[in-house]
Amino acid sequence: MDQLEKQIFETARKLFQDSAGCHDFDHTLRVAANAEKLLAVLPEADPEIVRLAVLLHDCARAEEDASGGKVDHAALGAVKAREILLQAKVAPFLADRVASAIARHRFRGKLFPQSIEEMIVYDADKLDSLGAVGVGRAFHFAGKFGARVHNTRAEALAGEPYGKEDTAFREYLVKLRHVPEKMLTKPGRALATQRLQFMTDFFAELEKECASQN
Repeated sequence: MDQLEKQIFETARKLFQDSAGCHDFDHTLRVAANAEKLLAVLPEADPEIVRLAVLLHDCARAEEDASGGKVDHAALGAVKAREILLQAKVAPFLADRVASAIARHRFRGKLFPQSIEEMIVYDADKLDSLGAVGVGRAFHFAGKFGARVHNTRAEALAGEPYGKEDTAFREYLVKLRHVPEKMLTKPGRALATQRLQFMTDFFAELEKECASQN
C-alpha cells in the first residue's frame, strides 16, 4: 500500500466508523479483499484505480439509507470521492477515473461499468452480498427496518422495500440469486456462482424449517 492509499485508507476508516453494519468499514475491507483476488488474475487492470475506488465506493451510503433509498449513493459517492481525492492532491485524471468507477458500481444503477477497473470494483462489491457473509448482511439489513425473520415467497415478492415483508428471503429472491449472471468478469462470475450455492441451500433449509407455520 503506497502513501496515497494509506491516506485514503485512514480517511475511509474515519468516514465509516459510525456506519451501519451492512456498509461499514468491515464491508469495505471485505470488498478490498475480493478486489485483490480479481486483480491477481486480471493483471491488465490498474490496481491504484481499483483500490482507491473500493475504499470510497460507499462514501455516500449513509445519505441513501437516510433517504429510504431515494438518494443514489453511487452518483453522490462519485462526487464526494472526487472531492476527497482532489483535497488529497490526487491528479484530476486519476480522481476522475476513481469517481467513474464509484458512479458505476451500483447493482441497480443507471450507469454500466465500462473499463476493466470499473468491472472489478463492481464485481468485488457484489461478491460481498453472497455466501455466508451475504446471508448475514441480508438479515442485518432486514432487521434495521423491522422485517420478519422469514415469509413465504408470495409475501416476499409482494412486499415493499424497507417494510415488514422486506425480509432477507425477499432480498435473495428479488436480487441476490441473480447476481452471478450480472457479474462482469470471468473470475468474478466463478466466485459468485460458488457463493450463491451456499445461499441457495441456506434459504431452502429456512423454507423447510418454517413450512409448518404457513
